[in-house]
Amino acid sequence: MNVQDYCNGLEAEMTAWKAKLYDVMRKVDKLGSAEKEKALPNIEDLHMLLEEMTDRVETLKTECPSDWSPMKKDIEGGTVDMRGKYEETMDYIGKASPVSIPG
Repeated sequence: MNVQDYCNGLEAEMTAWKAKLYDVMRKVDKLGSAEKEKALPNIEDLHMLLEEMTDRVETLKTECPSDWSPMKKDIEGGTVDMRGKYEETMDYIGKASPVSIPG
């Protein structure tokens, strides 16, 4: 796979993750203060993971290393971590959120 194609695909994936995070934040905003406080560490973790992955994609695009497989491995690991943290957060929010919030 070409580095540029890989980066373009990752940019699309990061955009989708940003939309998911926005959705999570809207749901968290509707929680009570105690529940919101419990969910915020997960939200912060998600933001950090997304920022880290976005930075790595930008590095790949600008530096274009001949062997980018180690960075690809890190990015894919970050995606797995982010997916797990997202699912954990959604499980928590789903249990704590009011019934009127679609899930």
